[in-house]
Amino acid sequence: MTLEPIKPAEAALLDDPSNADLRTKVRQAWTEFDQALATALTTLPAGAGIDLLLDPTAAGVADAVYELSLTAGDNGTVTADAVSNAMLPPEYRMPKAIVGELVELGWSPPGVDNGDHFTLTLPVAQSARIAGIVSRTFRDAYGSPHPAFLRFRIIAGDGPAVDVPNLGAARQLVSEADAPGMPSGVDLSALPLGEKVAAVIAAMLKVDPESLPVDKDGDIGIRSGSAMVFVKVRDNPALVDVFSPVLTEVNVSEKLYGKLSELTHRMPIGRLYCTGETVWASVPVFGRDFQPTHLMLAVQVMTGLADELDDRLHGEFGGKRFWVDADRPGVESSADDHTGFYL
Repeated sequence: MTLEPIKPAEAALLDDPSNADLRTKVRQAWTEFDQALATALTTLPAGAGIDLLLDPTAAGVADAVYELSLTAGDNGTVTADAVSNAMLPPEYRMPKAIVGELVELGWSPPGVDNGDHFTLTLPVAQSARIAGIVSRTFRDAYGSPHPAFLRFRIIAGDGPAVDVPNLGAARQLVSEADAPGMPSGVDLSALPLGEKVAAVIAAMLKVDPESLPVDKDGDIGIRSGSAMVFVKVRDNPALVDVFSPVLTEVNVSEKLYGKLSELTHRMPIGRLYCTGETVWASVPVFGRDFQPTHLMLAVQVMTGLADELDDRLHGEFGGKRFWVDADRPGVESSADDHTGFYL
């Protein structure tokens, strides 16, 4: 029997969408967030500010609000306030090691002068340093796995409204009345596939298509529930691949490959596979006769797969789940490792 060569269209279907290392994609997203925040800080008039918070719907605990505020002073400085243990439920307070790292970053611990917050004041000329401290705080202390899990709002102060573009993958808090929706009067069928997908994803995220976070691989990165979902558009053949990291830093073995094959056979659509040390879930959406509802459903499927499979695979094969409370810094620490009420 002679095997026929794989045709270009077939090769595209076999092309792995996750060739780019997940850690590289996440690192790049934080870099873009840092750069956007640093630029935004230099444009804030005195009295204006930016509030950032870890989306409580992602954390799954409404009482644990990890928030950080930045305010421009009238003397060329930026002052930041960050949540401390005094403002968190006991089970979500940070251990001593994390508090120590915050102090090393430059935060002043809570005290008489600054109340219950960590505080920081630096010249606006050091906006890049400030942005780096902010992202390190959310990543290392508050446990945000990706800037897409952050929400932000602009505080105008006493002056006019402040126009700040999106901060990388972070999403701006807007009212439902002001949130963009699916474009009215626009014939999506007349648009290229990439623009169709951008319009649908933008409507889901309630942002403008131009502000969607697109990484250097051309993938749209979105946060859906507790899952991180990437959307890749392919032209030949016309295909939209929706994929998500279910488990990272996993112990790769023949047993793992066998388990993923078994689970894939049970799925009505999509597949589970492992590249490097990451287990991915992928659901394709056909680009020909593209239907927006199919893409929305694929994103919902990704969320369901992550919630259903990450615990099962983690228990059997180890690794890390992309977003699980138990994987957050300090959550599994003993009570003796926690600091007092203020720190």
